[in-house]
This record gives sequence, structure tokens and C-alpha cells, in this order.
Amino acid sequence: MEMGDHNNSLDNPREIALKVLYEVDVNNAYSNISLKRNLNHAFLKSVDRAFVTQLVYGVIKNKSRIDWIISQFSKTPIKKMSPWVLNILRLGIYQMIYLDKIPQSAAVNESVKLGKRYGHKRIGGFINGILRNISRASKEDLQPDQKNTINFLSIYYSHPKWMVEKWLKEYGKDFTVDLLKKNNEVPSISIRTNTLKISRKNLMELLQKEGIMVRKGQWCPESIIIENVSNIEKNKYFQKGLFQVQDQSSMLVAHVLDPKENQLIIDVCAAPGGKTTHIAQKMNNTGKIIARDIYDHKLSLIKQNIDRLDIANIKLENYNALEFDSDLAGQADRVLLDAPCSGLGIIRRKPDLKWNKCSEDIQEITTLQYKMLENATKYLKKGGILVYSTCTINADENFNIVRKFLERNPLFRLIPITAISQRMKEHKEIEKGYFKVFPNIDSIDGFFISKIQRVQ
Repeated sequence: MEMGDHNNSLDNPREIALKVLYEVDVNNAYSNISLKRNLNHAFLKSVDRAFVTQLVYGVIKNKSRIDWIISQFSKTPIKKMSPWVLNILRLGIYQMIYLDKIPQSAAVNESVKLGKRYGHKRIGGFINGILRNISRASKEDLQPDQKNTINFLSIYYSHPKWMVEKWLKEYGKDFTVDLLKKNNEVPSISIRTNTLKISRKNLMELLQKEGIMVRKGQWCPESIIIENVSNIEKNKYFQKGLFQVQDQSSMLVAHVLDPKENQLIIDVCAAPGGKTTHIAQKMNNTGKIIARDIYDHKLSLIKQNIDRLDIANIKLENYNALEFDSDLAGQADRVLLDAPCSGLGIIRRKPDLKWNKCSEDIQEITTLQYKMLENATKYLKKGGILVYSTCTINADENFNIVRKFLERNPLFRLIPITAISQRMKEHKEIEKGYFKVFPNIDSIDGFFISKIQRVQ
């Protein structure tokens, strides 16, 4: 017997985590959206909200290894288990193996209780047996054989085989292991000061008074790293528009674009609007930014940010970047193409990406990216500048796209990028007009940013 909704215990963190994992598994829900919705309906202390988040992302990040362990200790194959039971086991194993602060007995007992509620009495015994055997197992029993490197890394660090294989080929073993580990860590949260309203120093002081731990980001002058925050969108200073949640690598994009006051800027793939609003900020609310996207619900997200941050120079339009708009040919001082991509640089933040992408998807994406770049460059005036950026670390979506475009279009060239911080200076490629950052080296999201100028 499978059971659906149990509204009478909305304050049990493990049960809320279970519901989110069920929705991700069965309904293909995005974990961040399902998590947000379930937390909004729950009555939880902030420490319990944090625990739910940790459980959900912990299981998704470490799914391959957890499922491998289940398959070693269960006579019933995973495919034959109900999604409720499978996710109860995953939650129990995650707590036992990855969370030192949780006593093994608590992880087992709570899982058995959930099993009885979401299955039937015998299921409690089944869950109890598997988890108790795992708790007695040796370290060796809980990891696959290391003889086959790709297989071991793929299971142990829970990344798809094709991804591990690709990175081993491109970066070598040490770098790959480092990257896989980093992808499974919890990333820090960075925010961008809305300099139209407040200075970084004053914002840091206000947040500290709220009991939030803050430190300056090392990459961008507006960035602040914050800790021990729960439910940041409920923060009064967020609601007053004093800051935007944004990773530092994403903030670098507007700095590389280097917009000037009163220019015309086109942002061809603008949602959710972090970079667009940053550009507006750097232009002091002057000039005009045409911000486009193909989804109305995404445009309305940008609109919410524009209103909250009090920005006045952005015009929103529903337009597909795969189509060229001849009305704007040769008009723009600056163009931003923050292209749709595989997202392999932000797996720390969106672990679902590991399981939702395959190598064929990426080949398809590169065709779109190239077409968008060809269209976007046609909007530039002579001397105008385009920034092509992605949140992936995959060369085929990054430098290879830019190189192919430049080989075919001699009227364009890469131009040097000016460093705005010591951390940026360490990246020597900026002199050649592009650079890439990696989570494991730079402790920010993986990103590629390039600066292209129309010569004549």
C-alpha cells in the first residue's frame, strides 16, 4: 500500500524531506522549487528548515553512492521498491554515512517510523534490517572497488559516468577528484549590494545587526558572503531592495561588459535578471537596457527584481534569441549573451543538473549557442562590445564556440579584460579576452566569460 499526503505532521523535518524527494523522483520536480513550496507550507524552526534542506540536497548530491549501497544490502532490487520506501532508505543512509552529528540509532528509528507510515508494518522491518546491517558494515563494504577509476569515481562521488570520463580526459585525475568533491559541498551564499541605494560597508553593518555573519567577497566590489541565514527572501533588507542574491562569478559578467552611462544595452537571454539589474546599477539607472527572454513567467521574475531594486532603465520584451531582430541591427553599444548551457559549473547549487543532463543534450545546446551568438553580434555598433558567458566549464560550449565564431567573422575580435580584483588578476587569460573560473580552484561557481568587439 502506498500513501499520499500526511498533513498532520507538517513539522517533522525528515517527513518533509521525504515528500520533496518523492516529488523529484516521481513527478520530475525541480528540487529547489519543491523544497521552497514544502517549506513554505511547514511550521518549522530555522534550524529544522536548514536540516530539511541539508537532507534533500545531501541525498540528491550523493544518490549514486547511496543507491549502490542499497543494492549491496537489499535482496529486493531498487527498481521493485516503492518510491516512498526507496527514498526513506536513501534518507536513512545519508544520515548514517554523511552526518556525524546524527546518532545511527536515531537515523534507523526515524526511518522505520516513516516506513510504517508510508508503507505498511512489514516495511518497517525491511527498512530496519537493511539500515542495521549497513550500520555494522566496514568502510570497505560501503564503497565500490577502486580498480576501475571511472566506475569508482562515478559511484563514490555520485556523478554520471560520461561526466567523470570527460573531466578525466580534459583535466586529469587529481583535478577531477577535487572538482567532484567540491561539487558535493554546500556553496556559500553571496549577495550583490544594490549600490543605487546603499554602500557595501553600510549594508554589511545592517546585516550584522540582524545577527547575520558577513564578509567581503574577494572578486567584486559589491559582493558580500553571508552565513547563518535562513529564508533570505523574508529578510527586510532584501525586501527593501538593498541587495540581490547572486554568485560572484555571475557578478563578474557585468564588470567585463563594462557598460557606460546613457548607452543602449541589449541583454538577449536576461532571465532571471541578476546580470541585467547589475548592468542597470552600473549605469546609474541611465540609458536603456532591452532585456529579453522567451518565457513570460521568467520575464515576470525579472520585473519583480526590477521593482524591488528600484531600477528604471530596463525595458522587458518577450523575444527569442534564436531569431534576429533587424530593427536593432547595428544599434547597441553593448550586448550580453549569457547563453543557455549545460550548467556544469553550478552543480554545487543545482545538483539535479547532474542527473538531468546527458552528453547528447550538450551537442544540441552548442548549436543553439552558436546561432544565438551570430544573431547577438549583429546588434553591435562599430566598436561595440559583446560579452558571451555561460555557467558551464565545458570547453565545447565556451571557448570553442567563440573561436569558431571569430574564425568565420573577421570583423570581430577578442579584446583584453580589465581585472577588477586581485583574484581576477591571477587569471592570465584575461589579457587574451576571456577567462574561466572553477568551483574547486576559485571557490565560486564555474563560469566562462569572454569579451568580443566589433572592429568595423
